[in-house]
Amino acid sequence: MPKEFATMHISRKTPKQTILKLAKDCEQCGHCCKFNSGFLIEEDGELKEIAKFLKISEDELKKHYLEEGEHFHTKRLRPKTKKTDKPYGECVFLKENNCMIHNAKPLQCRIGNCNEHGEQLLSWFWVNYFVNPDDPQSIREYASYLEANPTIPGAELENIVQDKEQLKKILKFDIFK
Repeated sequence: MPKEFATMHISRKTPKQTILKLAKDCEQCGHCCKFNSGFLIEEDGELKEIAKFLKISEDELKKHYLEEGEHFHTKRLRPKTKKTDKPYGECVFLKENNCMIHNAKPLQCRIGNCNEHGEQLLSWFWVNYFVNPDDPQSIREYASYLEANPTIPGAELENIVQDKEQLKKILKFDIFK
């Protein structure tokens, strides 16, 4: 591992290119894909990229392979999971322990792997793509998440909503919208 990464601190403001460098190459073990799928960042062109990779239309991709998921009151598309009797399942693109869209997989799949920075990388992803500082419900859900999970520098509630009085009102349900 490069020396600079050993002391690298991931923060909310860490650039995406640095995050991608910190996320080691996927070893394609299939472990993470057996339990869920990664969310697409449509504004980054991931929907278009996956459809092009599969040589199908974006509408076909949405209809046959994607579903809407929600985290911190923010909805995004993600690959469907194969239905099981459990609350989780294999990503629809996992076949014989290999990702069928490996070369076009979503950002969350590219950075969410089994390396030493995995937890911090996921925290970076949540706070940059799901926590909405303009949505009180998103802030409340994130606050609940933080009660049981560590976060990265700059991703603390006080850094998301800098007005302390407004944050108090959001958390006390005095502000709904």
